[in-house]
Parts: sequence; C-alpha cells; structure tokens
Amino acid sequence: MSTPYPTAPAASAAAPAERSAPARAPAKPAAPRVPLMAQPRVQRVVYPVLVGLVLIALWQGLVTAMELPPYLVPSPLLMLKTLVTDWAALGGSLWVTVKITVLAFAVATVAGVLISFLFVQSKRIETALFPYAVLLQVTPIVAVAPLIIIWVKDPTASMVICAALVALFPIISNTTLGLRSVEPDLQSYFKLNRATRMQTLLRLRIPSALPYFFGGLRISSGLALIGAVVAEFVAGTGGQGAGLAYQILQAGFQLNIPRMFAALLLISLTGVALFVLMAWLTRLALGSWHASENSQD
Repeated sequence: MSTPYPTAPAASAAAPAERSAPARAPAKPAAPRVPLMAQPRVQRVVYPVLVGLVLIALWQGLVTAMELPPYLVPSPLLMLKTLVTDWAALGGSLWVTVKITVLAFAVATVAGVLISFLFVQSKRIETALFPYAVLLQVTPIVAVAPLIIIWVKDPTASMVICAALVALFPIISNTTLGLRSVEPDLQSYFKLNRATRMQTLLRLRIPSALPYFFGGLRISSGLALIGAVVAEFVAGTGGQGAGLAYQILQAGFQLNIPRMFAALLLISLTGVALFVLMAWLTRLALGSWHASENSQD
C-alpha cells in the first residue's frame, strides 16, 4: 500500500518563488506641514512689524488724545504726509547721505582688512599698533571732524574720511580676532606640510575669519551711517550737497518738526536696510557651511 507524499516539499518549492518577489519598502510618512506663522523666516518679519504697528498706533493715539501741537510732537500720519510733500528735498538729501555712508563703509572695509592682515603676520606688529586702533575708536569724531574738514578741501572726501574713521575699528578687531582663531591642529597640519604664509592665510585663516568678518560688517555698516550724519552736522554743507543732517538742522531752525521727524525716519530706515543687507550677505556667504547660519533655534 503506497503512502501519500508529504506536502512539505510543495511548500518548500513555493517558498523560493515567494522569496524572489521584490519586497516593498514601507512608505515614508509625509512630513508634517509647518504652519505659516510657525516658520522662523515668517516670524522674523511678522513679529517686528506687529510691534512697530502697535507702537505707531500708541503714538497716534497719544498725540490725538493729548492734542499735542505739531511743533512739539507730530503724529505719524503728519510725518508721513510731510515725507511725501517734501520728498523733493528729502530724497536728494537721502541720496547724499547714502553715498557718503557707502563710500565710507567701503573705505573702512578695505583699510580694516588690510590692517588685520598686517596684524596677523606678527604678534609684535599687533602689539605695537593695536593700541592706536583703539585710540581711533575712543576719540570722539565730533572733536576730530572739524580738523579733517579744514585739512581736506573737498567736503565729500572729508565727510567720507570722518565716517570711515568711525566704522574702522569693528572691522579691525573682528577680523583680527577671526584670523587669530585658528584650530591648533589645523595650523600644525599646515606647518607639517610646509605651507607658506600666503597659503596659510588664504586657505586657513581667511575661511576661519569669515564669520567674525561679517559680524564686524554688520556693526560697521551702522557706524558708517552714524559717522556720515555726524560729519554732515559738523560740515553744515547746504545746497546740492546737503545731506539729511542738514535737513534736520534747517528744520530745527524753522521749527518744522514734522520735516525733522521725516528726516529721522529716513535715517532709521537706511540703517535698517544696511543691517538687512549685511545679514543677507552673511547668509549668502556662510549659509551653506557654517553652523552660525544653519542653526534651527
């Protein structure tokens, strides 16, 4: 009597066919959608704008409720109206101030970087010359500006020099600190491979100093604007070469306080624009590799 074949071989024969079928990868869960107001980029814009709107509303409400005259404190609406009606004069003065600021900022950047490169070549050179850089920082520009304006005949050049002196020190100090802040292991590696001073500067020190350098630029851009306004106050130039500082002085003499506030608003907006531009350049240069620009906090 024949016994039936066991069914195990059939199951084992079917097993390779099942194993040969490609395994499906588990579907990845969809990333949760971040709400618009929870995004950091939106918050960096919306939150300051909301605070500004609240402050402007309080300003307008206090001026209206207390019935303050315009020659004491103008309302925001009157200031904006004056900005529109007097734009022919204020716009030209804004261009003069921005031109002096940009030129001074460029001069301070080039001079500061070159001085930092000199300091980093020798500790003795830095020790001997750095106190004089500090001396430039602590000397009030109001005291030095009249001498510069007398020595330099061209008014624009004299104001550029004054503003550049104000903006110079942050670039020198930050860039020098960055050039000195090199990891010892990397510096030893470059010495082991007999790298020249120029190779070490270009390939090691400058990349390490970029975050410090851009931090100095953010500070220096605002100081260049302050130096330009102070130089315009001291120079007191009028006519076609009049900057916003001259408009503030003229408005004060005429008790045209709304125009004074409008000029102050333009100076403040210019400073904010310079800072935003420097922050954008920093992210453009460091955003792809440096931790300071990749933090999610």
